[in-house]
Amino acid sequence: MRHGFGLIALTSLLAGCAASLTTAPPDRAAPPLAPAKSFARAHPVAPQRANSDIARDFLDLHFRLEGGTTLPVFTRFETPITIRVTGRPSAGLTRDLEALLQRLRREAGLDLRQVRDGPANITIEAVPSKAIRRASPRAACFVVPNVSSLADYRRYKRTPQANWANLRSRQKLAIIVPNDVSPQETRDCLHEELAQAIGPLNDLYRLPDSVFNDDNVHTVLTGFDMLILRASYAPELRTGMRRAEVAARLPAILARMNPAGARRIAQPLPRSSRDWIRATEAALTPGSSRSSRLQAAHRGAAVARDLGWRDHRRAFNHYVLGRILQRDDPELAQQHFETALIYLQGRYDSPLLRAQIASRMAAFDIIRGDAASALARIRPALPIAARGENAVLLSSLMLLEAEALLLQGQTDAAYAVRLDSQGWARYGFGPDWAVRGAMQEIAALAPPR
Repeated sequence: MRHGFGLIALTSLLAGCAASLTTAPPDRAAPPLAPAKSFARAHPVAPQRANSDIARDFLDLHFRLEGGTTLPVFTRFETPITIRVTGRPSAGLTRDLEALLQRLRREAGLDLRQVRDGPANITIEAVPSKAIRRASPRAACFVVPNVSSLADYRRYKRTPQANWANLRSRQKLAIIVPNDVSPQETRDCLHEELAQAIGPLNDLYRLPDSVFNDDNVHTVLTGFDMLILRASYAPELRTGMRRAEVAARLPAILARMNPAGARRIAQPLPRSSRDWIRATEAALTPGSSRSSRLQAAHRGAAVARDLGWRDHRRAFNHYVLGRILQRDDPELAQQHFETALIYLQGRYDSPLLRAQIASRMAAFDIIRGDAASALARIRPALPIAARGENAVLLSSLMLLEAEALLLQGQTDAAYAVRLDSQGWARYGFGPDWAVRGAMQEIAALAPPR
């Protein structure tokens, strides 16, 4: 399940550094925006961890659910997987789904086929967001076992049939995605939910390089994720195996599929405690008051401190604190962002999280009129956002870059960057009014010129 807080518009939080803004109605006389862009190819990076650590991740991903429930057996599809799209899909969904299926065939070696009619193993239904919220209020999209539609899910929602804990084989699943959001948000849903439909059912906060992580830092399948999916369909495994049986076969599977990992030294991270997870998720819950989210964020950071963590999870706590504080106490927010960057050094680095932090720190630099510092943060983050295929982050960084250039008097360069950002903003934010609102909010960060 992709939570509703997963894709928070970056600009709405950046604008909180300055005066509160309300997006104006679209200007019908405004010149047309550039066409939406899309990412031409994926740039997956091979996992950098020892195979013994990856084996532990594999087992925890496949044999546990997010709430902590233990699953007794391993499950996967045992036949070639058929996929059908129903509802009212957007053109972007069709294009991004085909690109995703090509990646899954090429990088994970999966036997996938899209069908137009008749029954399918996986049905992707595109529906309005309000229909998803009625069915699951905190979800942006979700996947359900043993049903083929949202109507089926409503009918069987509280029955054993739709309960993941009762899953013993995979025959039929439904993925429910929104058809009235930005192309990026739909694509992100496809990546996360299709990966879960085919592979692991759990999410682990300890993973620094995966969509199987509820921090939603990664929005498209990574090299680690493709390895997990490829291993899930290794011929040595089959549905119905117990954890110990799978564990016994994993070393040979991973040695064959990821030989570099066999030479790395094991450095396992501790399991994320339920207290930390509850506090962190409460800090991210949309609709909660700022004070309750701030209290939860402080609780999460305190748990991480008391447990002695010094990895990306502790960095994420400080990032969340900075995000919540940025509107009312930007100086303190900057301190939390700086602290987060300290914990992202070395083997616990998360480049995409670093890039997100850079965007928020650069926004504050622009508010102060410090263009040089803003550009020093923005420019290293741009290729990271592009490799991570995050158009919201990429376009926001470009718009920030344009404001910094304007502060330096580089008007022509600023205009070119701002124009180039529009195509990415169209993919990341969606409709013209949302793109124009993002552009206006970031432009309002700069001091009067």
